Amino acid sequence: MYKHFLLPTDGSEPSQAATEAALLLASETGARVTALNIQRPFVPPVFAEMPIAAPFTDSEYEKAVGLASTRILATVKERAEELKVSCRTITRLDSSVWETIIEVSEDEGCDLIVMASHGRRGLAALLLGSETQKVLTHSGIPVLVHRRPEDADD
Repeated sequence: MYKHFLLPTDGSEPSQAATEAALLLASETGARVTALNIQRPFVPPVFAEMPIAAPFTDSEYEKAVGLASTRILATVKERAEELKVSCRTITRLDSSVWETIIEVSEDEGCDLIVMASHGRRGLAALLLGSETQKVLTHSGIPVLVHRRPEDADD
């Protein structure tokens, strides 16, 4: 059975539902969890191929996203403690979410990735891509995709 889950979370409703399911499964199986939040690095706005003045500095941005990540991961850690699940949290600043998920799962020795499907369809799915699909395609570690019933096709 799986003993160490990687739980990537962005704090969205689908991600919160996947978090709850993963923590309940970990509680039932005695697995431990590494919760991961990935924030994208600051990219200065560009207008006509020239950088324009940013409303904040790189360090201010990193501080703000660090605080956001801390809040997201604190809710996971709190729920894990309620369920008596061992939980470690990691924040990463990276532009490639799916690659970071796979990298962290390997670095941390996880044997299962549990993540949400955001249920995007049609043009939104095509334009936004699917981090979950990319993880499924490229991961050598099993992936459990959690999908909320309200996101399922009729």
